[in-house]
Amino acid sequence: MSQEVQHEEDAPRIREMIIDDLAEVFHIGEEVFTAEYSQSLYRTWDEYEITTLFNSDNELCIVAEHEERIVGFALGTTVKKHNSPWKYGYLVWLGVRRELQKLRVGERLFKELKRRFKDQGVRMIIIDTSADNEAAIRFFKKHGFDNVQEHVYMTLNLSKRHKKRPVKKQ
Repeated sequence: MSQEVQHEEDAPRIREMIIDDLAEVFHIGEEVFTAEYSQSLYRTWDEYEITTLFNSDNELCIVAEHEERIVGFALGTTVKKHNSPWKYGYLVWLGVRRELQKLRVGERLFKELKRRFKDQGVRMIIIDTSADNEAAIRFFKKHGFDNVQEHVYMTLNLSKRHKKRPVKKQ
């Protein structure tokens, strides 16, 4: 099987997201961030995620466009902690149409967002993903992320009846 080489002129164009892109970005996110992707996704993919980031940090909301079609997006923000000299970049969402995930669209989006973070004085970029999202972990390690920290994340399914366990008396 021969590998297809992507020429620069064929590569998607990375640009700042505009208001007309919101619906398409939302639909790509619906396609990528499904219950099958992560049954316990702790951040819900919804229109508020996009509009909030677009309204607060629109220069950190970017899209990849190919042949006049949005094929991927990255949504970021910055965080400045009280009493800390550091400014952090937080890559909140990175999504690429499934059929194009092997064409380095995510890499191009990440590199552009990283450049924008640097321009804003960010000293460290933070991402988070599910511990079982091996593709995302590989992607971010490939781009220099390390110091993997696992955190406990718990859910309680309220649609199931839970029996109270008797407390043992001593």
